[in-house]
Order: sequence, then C-alpha cells, then structure tokens
Amino acid sequence: MAKIDFGGTKEEVITRKEFPMARARKVLKDETIAIIGYGVQGPAQSLNLRDNGFKVIIGQASAFKRDWDRAVKDGWVPGKTLFEIDEAVRRGTIIQMLVSDAAQRTIWPVVKANLKAGDALYFSHGFSIAYSKQTGVVPPSNVDVIMVAPKGSGTSVRRNFLTGAGINSSFAIGQDATGHARERCLAVGIGIGSGYLFPTTFQHEVFSDLTGERGVLMGALAGIMEAQYDVLRGHGHTPSEAFNETVEELTQSLIRLVDENGMDWMYANCSATAQRGALDWKPRFKKAVLPVFKELYQRVKTGKECARVLSACGRPDYQQQLAKELGAIGNSEMWQAGKAVRELRPKEPARAISKGTKGVAGRAAN
Repeated sequence: MAKIDFGGTKEEVITRKEFPMARARKVLKDETIAIIGYGVQGPAQSLNLRDNGFKVIIGQASAFKRDWDRAVKDGWVPGKTLFEIDEAVRRGTIIQMLVSDAAQRTIWPVVKANLKAGDALYFSHGFSIAYSKQTGVVPPSNVDVIMVAPKGSGTSVRRNFLTGAGINSSFAIGQDATGHARERCLAVGIGIGSGYLFPTTFQHEVFSDLTGERGVLMGALAGIMEAQYDVLRGHGHTPSEAFNETVEELTQSLIRLVDENGMDWMYANCSATAQRGALDWKPRFKKAVLPVFKELYQRVKTGKECARVLSACGRPDYQQQLAKELGAIGNSEMWQAGKAVRELRPKEPARAISKGTKGVAGRAAN
C-alpha cells in the first residue's frame, strides 16, 4: 500500500502500480466471475473485466427482457456466457451481486442455495450486508465476502475505463473464509478498472454513500438548483438566463476548475466580485444545511433510510411510480430549458479560449 497524505491525515491506498493487471490476472486465472444483474453496474463491470481478459459470465433473469436483451446486444451468449441467476451462481466462483439493493433481498434465497464452499460473494455497495437484519442477506461462513465500490455510476465506470482514466473505488473484506479474500478483492477491483482503491468497511461505505447520494451528489444539488432557478424566474429572469446561471456555468465551467485543482483554484480564477460573494455566503449556506445533513446521517445510521428503500423500491409498481417522478423533473420548465440550452452548444469542439474572455470562471481576478 502507498501512504498518501489527505489534508494532514495519512491513508493507505492501492494503486495500479502496486497491484498491476498482470498480478490481477494471475490471482484470478482459475476463477469464473459471475455478474448477477445487467442493469446499472453490471454492464460496465462485466465489459471492463471481459476486455481485460478475465473469464466472465452473466446471471440475469430472462423475465426482465430489457436487461436480458441488452446483455445479448453486448455480446453475451445465452447458454454460454449468459444464464439464469441460479445457473450463473453454480458456474461462478466469484459471485458479483450487482442487482439493486431491494432486488438483492428478493434473489438472495436463490443465490444462497447455489453458493459453494470457497466462493467469493462480491458487492459494490455495503447495503445488504450492513443492514442484514432488514435485508436478510447473511452469507454462509464458508464463503469470502468482499466489496469493491466504484465512486461513480456504471456509465462513468465504463467511460473512464475506455479513456484509460479509471475510477476510484473503495474496498472492504467482510469475511475471509479462504484466506485469499483480500487478494481476490483487489484483483477484481483492478480488473473492473479502478484508478486506485482505498480501504473501508461495509458499514462506512453504505453510511457515506447513502448520505452522499441524498446530499451533495444528487438530492441537495438538485434541490439547491431548483430553489435558485425558482427565485430567478420569480424575479423576471428568462428561463435561459436562469438555467445558465444555475446549471450550465457550473457544469460546463466552474466544476471543471474544481476538478482540476480544488475549490480554492476555482475561486482564484473568478472575478473579485464572484470571489467576495462566494466567500461571504458560503458560511451561511453551511449553517443552513448542516442540521439537515446531521438528520440525514442519523436516518442512514439507524436504518430508517434502508427501510424506506426496501419499502418503496420493493413495490410491484415501483418502476411506474419512478417514471412519474423522473418525468416530473424532466418535464419541468427548468430542465426543458436545459434541453434547449444543450441543443445550442457547439457541435464541434471550440478553439481554446484564453483566460479572461468567457464567463465568471474565465475572468481574471481583479
């Protein structure tokens, strides 16, 4: 492991240099990786593993025709590399549980009945294990229980792999029945294209993940955007102006500067007016939302959010309800304005523009 200083706290991480692909292939040379579920993470992780030369099969219920057909379209062959879930578990030695959290509870009896001593049960989210009292997912003592959790959606896992960038992942060992759980875990983590891997626990992963998704990454971000957009529209600003000042400049300019060198770098490359305003208002926003985040974390930690997920996502009509909720977002004026703005973006890459010529982030500090 390499010891990296994260803001004064040293952490150990695993890089590709320390655990190269050649080592991963050696560790997994006799393994068959069974990807269970071809929805969000399944396609990305399975295709990355296949492209890296590992033996991979897919376990997908044929009753879910959309996902089954997608697997066939991606080159998985029924009866050879594509099977029903029970058959895939029997054929596999590393069983990757990549169906949704609610679905894992549903298929667990089938998976458990077909596990073999010495198998590795792999997760990309700590949910089912951390909340085992609610999910009922309790692995037998004769299998390894491991986790590699990419810090991004399946789409990002695949895109980053194809560019060679990789995506950072956390990893955890929940149970080491074979004495080789750690090596198997890291090998799969490298195989799916992780840029680097950092250690965690199943509980820490799910607590941070659920907080992040409901908070900054998705829930809070969408809520803050809607609030600002509504205020601007309420004061007579056009949809185009409100959307550009709320979303477009963030996603197309400012957040890229944060990605490059951090928040201070982004601030340093904005106008003095923007800097001053951001620095003055940042503490007020933090004070306003801190109680919400504290409540959110407690709900995650106590299992209330788990109960909500299992109750809502396990309903037979969940997909129809989800479509309505997502449709309400997509059909709102704000995101219809966003669609129009995206269509107006240049179709060809623009020439490089020197600093000081475009947008808040392009104006030199003065």
